[in-house]
Parts: sequence; C-alpha cells; structure tokens
Amino acid sequence: MKNILIVLGVVLGIAVFAAKSGLFHSKAKVVTENQNRKIMDNTNIREIYFAGGCFWGTEHFFQQIRGVVATEVGYANGKTINPTYEQVVSHTTGFAETVKVKYDPEQVDLKLLIDLYFKTIDPTSLNKQGNDRGDQYRTGIYYTDKKDEDVVKSEVEKLAKNYSKPVVVETIALKNFYKAEDYHQEYLDKNPGGYCHIEPGLFEMAKNANPLPKPKYQKQDQKALKEKLSPIQYQVTQENGTERPFQNEYWDEFREGIYVDITTGEPLFISTDKFESGCGWPSFSKPITKKLIDEKLDKTFGMTRVEVRSKTGDAHLGHVFNDGPQDKGGLRYCINSASLKFIPKDEMDKKGYGEYLPLLEKK
Repeated sequence: MKNILIVLGVVLGIAVFAAKSGLFHSKAKVVTENQNRKIMDNTNIREIYFAGGCFWGTEHFFQQIRGVVATEVGYANGKTINPTYEQVVSHTTGFAETVKVKYDPEQVDLKLLIDLYFKTIDPTSLNKQGNDRGDQYRTGIYYTDKKDEDVVKSEVEKLAKNYSKPVVVETIALKNFYKAEDYHQEYLDKNPGGYCHIEPGLFEMAKNANPLPKPKYQKQDQKALKEKLSPIQYQVTQENGTERPFQNEYWDEFREGIYVDITTGEPLFISTDKFESGCGWPSFSKPITKKLIDEKLDKTFGMTRVEVRSKTGDAHLGHVFNDGPQDKGGLRYCINSASLKFIPKDEMDKKGYGEYLPLLEKK
C-alpha cells in the first residue's frame, strides 16, 4: 500500500510543505523543539529503536509522548551499507523500517515506551502491519545499551502473556542503523493526510499517556482557605496582617524540625537556621532555598520594608531585615507564626518531609 502511495505522497508532500509549512510547524511546536534541545543539552538522554511496520506512523506516534525529545526514521539490522528505500523494499537487504527514539529517562520510563509501542502493532503478525507486507515491516525493539536488554526482554515477555498467539517482536541489540531519505522524516507532519497504519485515536492517547505530574504543593482558593485556616492565620497570610509579638505559637519554639507554609504545606524554613532575635516573632537567617519565597518592596504604614511571601501559596509570611547575626549572613527573616506549621523532626518522615532530614544534621 505504501509503495503505491509513495510517489504521489512525495510530490504532494513537497508541494504542500513548500506552500504551507508554517501551518504545520506552529509556535507551540517551535517552543517544544527548543525545550527538547535544552533537555538534550543538559540531561542524560537515552536511545532505543522501534520497528513497528511503516515508520511514518510509528515516528509520529512517539513524537506525541512527553519525554521523547527526538526521533529519526531509518533502516535497521540489515546486510548492506547505506541502503536506499528502493533497495529495502526489494526484500534483499534484510533491513527493517525503524524509528530511533531519543528520550529523557527523568520524564518517561522505557517500560512505558514499550507498553505504548505494543498498542500500535499486532505483535503476533510476522512481516505484516496494517496494509503493509514484507520483511521490512517486521516488528522489533533494538537496544544499544546492554543495560536495556533485561528491561526490553522482560517487558515483551510480560506483554506476551496477553496474547494467545506467539509474539514475534524481535528483542535484540542494534547491529546497524542508516537514516532514511529526508522525505521520510516527519512524514505525517509534512503530509497530515498521508497513509498511516496506526489508528488516529492512538496519537491522542499517546499525548495523554505520560502527563506532567501534578505539583506536590498547590495554592488553594480563598473559600478553601477560609474554611481551613483560623481567623489569625487567614488575616496574616491573605490580608497581610501581623500577629502580636511574644503571643504567637513559635516565637520561642526551638525543637528540631521544619517549618512549612500553613496554606500549602510547602517547606520554607528549617530549625537549624532559626535564632533568638528578641523581637517576639520566629526569626530565621535564611529560607531553605530562595526559590521558595518572593521578596517585595513594602511601603505601608509609612515604612520601607521588604515583604516575604511564599512562592507557591502567595501567602504573606513577614519581612526580612539586615540586622541578623553576621556569622549567619546578616539577615533576619521575621516571620509570623500564623503563616507557618511546625513539623517536629521525629514526625518529618511520616508526614512526607523525610528528604529534608539531612538539613538538620549538626555541622
């Protein structure tokens, strides 16, 4: 089928691409490509190779998955050097149409890629996917890193249990791979109506298969905060109020532990940075990290001060002054107890703050 359509596809593809390429390469795609380029520059990118029938659809499918940062179609595991498409379809070279998939393992797991790949093929069909016939359309997962061998083989064996017929997906090391001609690259982007053996709904499924994890800490709406917080907590965090000195919960609290945003639970301060300032409010030399707070100029009440707010919750915390201990950096974060919740050291792990325990180690 693809052989019949390829001449028309190439001609139409060149014409459409030349005339309307701006429509197919949207601003969103440019942004994604820039993000992927940064990812590839800064992380340990891995690669795996999938043969799943016609490589046009297989490439387009993997491009939808979050964490896949680059793809390239080509010919894998054959007997000659630098084959052409015409040579591959002659059934004399032994090559399989294959997609090189580069992915960020911090965003997407190889096991998920394999599971999704299985949804695009009939793994029991030998040398045939959709309308395509021939050994170049055989299925396979080819690895370049020995560490991936066990994962690939075990995942395929596990998935094979779901089929009554033998699974014929190859799971072997990559022997060779040659990039296919340019007109094959990102073919379905250039030719949206082009032939594809993969059911269109699977592309949408791939887009949603690996969603971004929900943030651990999220800002709540005013109604929820009104129900959750005490009157003084609401007044301080949402109305920029100030509690009374020496008459608040944590001004004289010096147990080991962590102080979190009362509105979101996000960690803000650690007890090892707390000190007695004599002001009547909890005082810290610094937050756990500056990324957790915003500092804003505050000219209310005829004074010029620097307000401190939580980054995620946007809750008013207090103010920062430059009269803190010099041996601790010279700053004093004067924070309202009503904006904080204290988690003692012995409860931190149980309440989800175990990763911060090393910060309590005495230096």
